[in-house]
Amino acid sequence: MKTIYNSIREEVVKHSKVKNSVLGNVQEWKRSHYIILSEIIKDELSEAEELKGGKKFEIGNTISHVTLQRFFENDYQDKTHNDLRFLKTLDKICIFLGYKDLNAYIQFVKEKRQENEENNNQKFLQIVYDYCSTVFEFYKQFPDHKTEMFKELVFDESPFLERASQFSKELCDRDFQLVTKNNRSNYEVFDIHVVTDEPDKKILESQEFWNLLFKVGETGEEHFVNQLNTQIYFIRKINNVWKIWDNYNPDAGRLNNIK
Repeated sequence: MKTIYNSIREEVVKHSKVKNSVLGNVQEWKRSHYIILSEIIKDELSEAEELKGGKKFEIGNTISHVTLQRFFENDYQDKTHNDLRFLKTLDKICIFLGYKDLNAYIQFVKEKRQENEENNNQKFLQIVYDYCSTVFEFYKQFPDHKTEMFKELVFDESPFLERASQFSKELCDRDFQLVTKNNRSNYEVFDIHVVTDEPDKKILESQEFWNLLFKVGETGEEHFVNQLNTQIYFIRKINNVWKIWDNYNPDAGRLNNIK
């Protein structure tokens, strides 16, 4: 509830009627400013549809400047701010903000938080999708070894890039070439989800299916990769930039073991 309490205070300050009044030009409100705020809220509540029925007599349509000053200047306390009279005050402030009541505002904040979390997670899911797409394009370049293709997705100094570079360089040296004609090689990434969510570290788990056909140089010797596995991606934030730092792939280096 403390988060809701603070959020409501911020919303009141940002309200257009408050910002466009003398209050919008004052850094620190005094008693006279809360009197003005009380009048602004009173004018809005007098026109509010939510208070045109019996609810007006239940909770009233005014808030005293004393109550508003306590609301803005006192820290949240469970005992004080769960009082029924204070909850009615919050109902009126939420109606002033354009919501049906306090419960409607709480639901709005909850949905907004969930939406923000989903959008934030999508950013990291996209890193994995982009990485897999880049890997496939990287294979298409064989036997050219173009590790610079990963620059935007993987940290240069990461153990993952060093390990992946070593595996792929060996295949390029052996003149491996990816066969893409008639969709002979393809991949699919699905069921990605965030396992660990920390301010500077995310761990994601994905299910990946790789169906690849490589031919070796002039001999035409064929090597198949047909595997479904679970991969773990460790994504870090360094210098305010998010990239892949490491990866656990149970089948890494499989082609390198083919003689």
